[in-house]
Amino acid sequence: MSEVSDYVVVGAGSAGCALAARLSEDPEVSVCLVEAGTGVTDETTRVPLYGGRLLRTGLDWDYDTHAEPELHGRRLFLPRGRVVGGSSVLNGMIYVRGNPLDYDGWGQPGWSFAELLPYFLRAEDNERGASPWHGVGGPLTVSDGRSRNPGSGAFVEAAAEAGYALNDDFNSGRQDGFGAYQLTQRDGERCGSATAYLDPALDRPNLRVLTHVAVHRITFDGDRASGVVGSRLDERIEVRARREVILCAGAYNSPQLLLLSGIGPAADLAALGIPVRLDQPEVGRNLQDHPTVNMVFGHSRPVSLWTGNDPRHVREYAEHRRGPLSSNVPEAGGFVRTRAELPAPDAQFHVVPLMIVDGGLAAPTGHGITFGPCLLQPRSRGSVTLASDDPTAKPRIRHNYYQDEADMENMVAAVRIGLEIGRQAALAPYTERPLQVPASARENDVRAFVRRHTETLFHPSGTCAMGTVLDEELRVRGLEGLRVVDASVMPTVVRGNTNAPVIAIAERAADLIRGRAPTGSADWAAGRRSEAGSFVVGTGGPEPAPGRQDV
Repeated sequence: MSEVSDYVVVGAGSAGCALAARLSEDPEVSVCLVEAGTGVTDETTRVPLYGGRLLRTGLDWDYDTHAEPELHGRRLFLPRGRVVGGSSVLNGMIYVRGNPLDYDGWGQPGWSFAELLPYFLRAEDNERGASPWHGVGGPLTVSDGRSRNPGSGAFVEAAAEAGYALNDDFNSGRQDGFGAYQLTQRDGERCGSATAYLDPALDRPNLRVLTHVAVHRITFDGDRASGVVGSRLDERIEVRARREVILCAGAYNSPQLLLLSGIGPAADLAALGIPVRLDQPEVGRNLQDHPTVNMVFGHSRPVSLWTGNDPRHVREYAEHRRGPLSSNVPEAGGFVRTRAELPAPDAQFHVVPLMIVDGGLAAPTGHGITFGPCLLQPRSRGSVTLASDDPTAKPRIRHNYYQDEADMENMVAAVRIGLEIGRQAALAPYTERPLQVPASARENDVRAFVRRHTETLFHPSGTCAMGTVLDEELRVRGLEGLRVVDASVMPTVVRGNTNAPVIAIAERAADLIRGRAPTGSADWAAGRRSEAGSFVVGTGGPEPAPGRQDV
């Protein structure tokens, strides 16, 4: 089986859906979007609370780390969406952009926060309306949560009792503080990248979506990428690209595909018998994530998300799209600095009004609440390498959490902040029975707790970074016709949840590929910085999205 398109986009996740939709807006070009998973999902994938049900199913790549040296050799579960929509079908739907210092710190031309903000706004349709910080009319619906569980509210109240500021918008130029998260939901349903971008574009004759295609490697004509080869239901398939191949397969699979195609550390490739096309030592290196440590408490109040399947709540959701089934699970949280001298927050809290057991892989046994910090700017670096030259073998992933001692020190400080919040009066009704907490706030006890209970926050990034593997236009250095567009391009992971930044990266990538400036770019460039140093947008506005159509 063979296909030919101008652009071949590999991976229909958060970046791939957005990029394919934007590129196919031009009727003069053809786009083929290739996805390893299915495009047909049960309607329950749109029910926010049910995201956890998809873990370790056929819609999940179901990866694990290899033995983590600083976590007593534990292997951590690493879910990734294997479905059209990618991890935006599994995630917690939190809409957070990160901190302006993240993008400015990349040091890449065109990728400062001021330059990327127009793409956040172009993507966004915020139910609160337009403002200098928010867009309307974009494909991605951003809403306030509809669950509003009292346990989540109690956590925010407890943070205020502990002396921390409140914040009702983490994307308004001030990131510090606690509050409820805004979510990528539309009318109480999950609004992932496929819903936002791909569904309205599916009837375009110049857009082809191929599912169940396992891409094995990139093909080349000399130094130019010419397409991809793989298998579709045991049938060999080749998809050729007249213009470019664009990898949107994520921070684990994009480097894996480059390595399988002979692009990576020459010695490692030669050891597996893979012909070296380009000696690029940094492919698969620089892996970063947000490690998180949760504390879990049981309580007797019948208000946790454990009641989600109660018939009255099922009816409430069916009729009004509200109640526990509309919960994104990590409903609230906030950003803190573990040291006053830091220029921006280095820890983020998420609170879940539910007893999280075995990292979410086991069923709760009663009502409870779970909360804890993640590290936003870890210094430790991991890697993605090949276990063999067989393209069906899972990549070898090691995050090396806490390899840098500073990460452990910062996590200990962050856990202590969580313990302090947990002691406040507002949370007392929800922390009746400690189920997973440090033995004490002493250094040794907290360190031991961190090593036993660290999990991923599902934000892998950095493995095909700009400045090393890629140039500032996301092109693979040393080759032609090949780009990467996903979280792997980040030189350092942003301070916050990564879905919104990945979509903004895809929005900008579309303009780079099309050779366009963003709508209103001259006006955006006229923005100014306030006295507080926050970027303030000038005039201009987001580009209207194509009309939504039910397919």
